[in-house]
Amino acid sequence: MAKVPAPKNSRASHISIAQFMQPEHANNLGNVHGGWIMKLADEAGAIACMRHAQKRVVTVAVDSLVFREPIKIGDLIILDAEVTYTGRTSLEAEVQVIAENPITGERTHTNTAYLVYVALDDDGRPAAVPPLVAETDKDRERMEQAKKRQAHRISQK
Repeated sequence: MAKVPAPKNSRASHISIAQFMQPEHANNLGNVHGGWIMKLADEAGAIACMRHAQKRVVTVAVDSLVFREPIKIGDLIILDAEVTYTGRTSLEAEVQVIAENPITGERTHTNTAYLVYVALDDDGRPAAVPPLVAETDKDRERMEQAKKRQAHRISQK
């Protein structure tokens, strides 16, 4: 039987990615394609989960992704991700997406995404992940909300 890894806090998985948005990322209105933002959110979430699990991961679910504000050509898109929930082999990552005007420094929160991954062993089978430990009241509240989202996902199968 595989040994359960030692618990970790969410800060251990935190990752921040920034990318300058170019014309090839946008539609003819100058807004960055939603699919491009989804790709970056998936990458950020996966990296956070790999840092936590110390294993490869695959995406299994993306909760609704609502674009509150457009991201324009010339914006810097910043994605902050960290693990908010762990199951036996699954992990949820919260990804905050921010658009920044690199000249003025003005920042706009454009959306928050929750993505679920499964960790894989070297043979491509689901693998145990370290439990997530809450250290603050805010951590406990985020974990409680994540458990509710996971229960909802499972009930939809």
